Amino acid sequence: MNELVHERRTGKAGAKPLGARKEPTRTNDPERTKANILEVAEAEFGEKGLAGARIDEIAEATRTSKRMIYYYFGSKEGLYLAVLEESYRRVRDVEAELHLQDLEPEEALRRLVAFTFDHHLHHENYIRLVMSENINRGQFLAQSRRIQDLNVPAIDAIRKICERGVKAGQFRKGLDPVDIHASISALSFFNVSNRHTFGTIFKVDMQSPAYIAQRRDNVVEMIVRFCRK
Repeated sequence: MNELVHERRTGKAGAKPLGARKEPTRTNDPERTKANILEVAEAEFGEKGLAGARIDEIAEATRTSKRMIYYYFGSKEGLYLAVLEESYRRVRDVEAELHLQDLEPEEALRRLVAFTFDHHLHHENYIRLVMSENINRGQFLAQSRRIQDLNVPAIDAIRKICERGVKAGQFRKGLDPVDIHASISALSFFNVSNRHTFGTIFKVDMQSPAYIAQRRDNVVEMIVRFCRK
């Protein structure tokens, strides 16, 4: 579908006011347009949540139209769900590139925990989206088979690390990969989601490089020691 550039017209068809600014044109590249919309929408939903986000502002920031956004995503809720799916897809794609299977079990676990901590630290909009979806009681996430499928490899990766660790005599038996995933996520998530409240209450600068480095090391060590034999 071609994307049309709207022009201001006078009473005479086809004529423009003298000196009128030429509107920016867009190339007919649907995939790039959709990617741009998702990027801007992630920031909008992350900052304001589903209820507070405005399609008008997303359209203006992407130099497209509400009509075009609805054409691609169906509705505001459809765009929100697409943003959720894209956010989960990106983190799982990077996880797949860690080559955990090429590392010794403990080193693989350390790399996975450190990656999760760093990802959450540098993607605050992802944290805000997850928080927003929890406020919505997960109703939109539950509609997405894609997100369910995306998380299967994440659990399988932890399961394989644990199995190799047990076989190598490094990890104890009976480890639950879903429980470990929950612990990794919780420790990494809290550092971003609660930085303002926790930091204010306990007078800690949770955004200082020294604090982040120490906290990162501690989180990695906690998970590894929990798994050790």
